[in-house]
Amino acid sequence: MRLATLFGITLSLAIGIGEVTLPVTQAVQLRDGLVYFVQPPKLVNATTTYKEVNVLSATYYFTINVPENAGESLQKVTIAQKEGAENIHYNLDDTRAFVGTRDRKETQLKLGSVTNDRDTRTVSVNFDPPVTPGQTITIALRPVSNPSFSGVYLLGVTAFPVGEKSHGQFLGFGRFQFYSNRGSWWFP
Repeated sequence: MRLATLFGITLSLAIGIGEVTLPVTQAVQLRDGLVYFVQPPKLVNATTTYKEVNVLSATYYFTINVPENAGESLQKVTIAQKEGAENIHYNLDDTRAFVGTRDRKETQLKLGSVTNDRDTRTVSVNFDPPVTPGQTITIALRPVSNPSFSGVYLLGVTAFPVGEKSHGQFLGFGRFQFYSNRGSWWFP
């Protein structure tokens, strides 16, 4: 028993004396200059404040975790509608982003340009300055209104690291189910 105690103390001292240094993680950059995340961000959650069709004051929240070992800051997020009966239109000037989640808003993030490509049904949200690794952030996107037609709408989320030639990492789909506010018992 004394030997085990002595070994434990010796091990503790050895760890305490030695200085542990972790290597600095760099982003992956190919010869052609294309930049990748070392560890990509993760889409944590996608929610809406209202699930009924035609609601004017809805907000769509996309929560993303940028891990400590991402290797590069988050420059841009794109949100592309991949499925749904009609195109969703947005009030781009009302787009916000903050550190934290929908329920635990912390620091407001400064945004660069927020644009919409109607042909690809894609909104691009640029961060200025970029989001540093080790943070959970939420993007609040405001539609003009919820869709007029009920059903499932899939919004694909892609994250881009800092770099002139950055490779987007697809994070997953935000799945929104919108319901008709009419009496559903009448319709099969």
